[in-house]
Amino acid sequence: MKTKLLILTLIVATALLAVAATDPVLMTINNKEIKLSEFEYLYHKNQQQQVERETLDQYADRFVTYKRKVADAEAAGLDTTAAFRKELEGYRSDIVSQYLVDTTVNESLVAQAYDRMKQYVDVDHFMYPTGKNYAESLRNRAFVDSLRTVLKAGEPWDSIALKYSSDPSVTRNAGHYGFITANSFPIEFEDVVYNTPVGEISQPFKTSYGYHMVRVNGKKDNLGAVHAAHILVMFPRRGAVTDSIRTAAKAKIDSIYAALQNGADFAEMAKQHSDDKGSAMRGGDLGWFQQARMVKEFDEMAVSMPVGAISEPFETRFGYHIIKKMETRPMATIDEARTAITNAIGRDSRAQAPTQARIEQKKVDYGFKADANAEKQLRALLTAHGGYDSTFVADVATGSNLSLYTFDKNQHVTLGAIALQLEKHMTLGTADAVDYIKSVAAPAADAAVNEYYVSNIYRDNKDYRNLLNEYRDGMLLFEISNNRVWEGASRDTVGLENYYNLHRDEFKWNEPHFKGIILKAENDSVLQAVKADIASYQGDSLTTMLHKKYTSQIRMERVPAMGRGDNKVVDYLYFGGTKKAATDKRYTEFMTLEGGLVEQPESLADVKGQVTSQYQEYLEKEWLKELEQKYPVTINRKLLKKVK
Repeated sequence: MKTKLLILTLIVATALLAVAATDPVLMTINNKEIKLSEFEYLYHKNQQQQVERETLDQYADRFVTYKRKVADAEAAGLDTTAAFRKELEGYRSDIVSQYLVDTTVNESLVAQAYDRMKQYVDVDHFMYPTGKNYAESLRNRAFVDSLRTVLKAGEPWDSIALKYSSDPSVTRNAGHYGFITANSFPIEFEDVVYNTPVGEISQPFKTSYGYHMVRVNGKKDNLGAVHAAHILVMFPRRGAVTDSIRTAAKAKIDSIYAALQNGADFAEMAKQHSDDKGSAMRGGDLGWFQQARMVKEFDEMAVSMPVGAISEPFETRFGYHIIKKMETRPMATIDEARTAITNAIGRDSRAQAPTQARIEQKKVDYGFKADANAEKQLRALLTAHGGYDSTFVADVATGSNLSLYTFDKNQHVTLGAIALQLEKHMTLGTADAVDYIKSVAAPAADAAVNEYYVSNIYRDNKDYRNLLNEYRDGMLLFEISNNRVWEGASRDTVGLENYYNLHRDEFKWNEPHFKGIILKAENDSVLQAVKADIASYQGDSLTTMLHKKYTSQIRMERVPAMGRGDNKVVDYLYFGGTKKAATDKRYTEFMTLEGGLVEQPESLADVKGQVTSQYQEYLEKEWLKELEQKYPVTINRKLLKKVK
């Protein structure tokens, strides 16, 4: 799909003009229309976030200021910079995905999967290759159909499976899977298994692995999980199990059982005598296992016996077992199983279900339909050509304007649009070719509907439009405010200095501030040595000498004008603070190396933070006056009063 390309070429300014007429214009700012839906979206969001609610008129005034600033940012070209476009596109790509899915579908899929987990299904399975192309696929499907007829007539499943099935496990299980549960097989396979009645053979169905058939032999409830240990006397892995082998194995397991009955420890007996060496090292412990995950006889025994009991010896195809049942737990609740189910959904075709559901809804919205005469005309083209082959694809299909599907009045999926997806190297008759072309066209039509939806989502979906506009305008508001006011004040050194000189009397201190260099020392001995060096030093740079001589034993810190409470060391030296509060992990002694208390600011640098803040307020006020002159506003007051 070209979804990403379509998103990239979606232009906000152009799409604004296409918003439905049902969304009236509330105000015009600098000849740019602001729709009612955008204002209501931001107004309601603001009301939810404010501790003290604004009146509608108060918010409207603030909204106008906000939009004027955005207009100024656009006039400055901030919306055309590469950095701005990149960030906006990244955000657009992030949020568009949530509008391409039906969020209700996932929960229904979880519920369905959990419902299926409540039952195990006993199945026979057959698989056959799909073929290299559509023509071969038709032949293989027909062959599987014929085998289904034979099976329904009573031919043994295992004989057909062993002779024809391409399932790699068939040599081991002769086509009998036994009991299976949900989330263990591809969903296409699972759907058929759980929807086929007991005793019935399914119709052939297709997955990415091939054509399949299943026969459902029975179902049973999921009773939860069992924690058990076992002792196994194993039959030989190769060769027939003769009567003498079975008798010897039975004698051994009976002797083990007798010892257990006489009080022998189960774990010790498992370690010494079990042929299942993996579990034997753990005292026979098999851990937790779900019902129906073991061979039938083992499963039935483990489920039926009470907790704490030790079973009598019993036989499976592996040998003779004795089970000790240790614990049971019920089937997981839906909340407990949710993560595993969600992960399983994400691994198969169900992951596309929310997207497909959205596409199906948009097809309804757009009036999607197959063109009435398309199939008739397609048959005529194929008949005139003599069927389907590579030349039909090259000479007829490619470039054809034959409309197969129509949606949203004038949108079409044509034969030419899907030609590149058609297989070239096969031959089909007219009837099969029509079915094949329809099978290719259907998913292509879904992709076309989805692309069309994405390309028009700004126009058609006001939630998406409002969210994107909010982010876009927020970025512009930040950049223009930063340029004109916040960083603008700091960068305008001349303006800042002039403002300070004109308003010196507004920046007075109530008490002296310290300015200078503070020296910190590791201990008193270092501090006294520093003082002695200072008293006798005659060089040009005292700080350079001290740094070279004492390195990390001292630390010198230049302190701008600071008052009481601004610096703990300054507080200790000048404002009655405690030494304990000033001390850190390394430096415990302090002195003034240079400077001292000053009564009032001596320069802009002494009160730069305060001056900058006040200068920013001044710039903001001047900017607002400028905005009022540059960007006229017209408001539909009658419509504004209807906002709730």
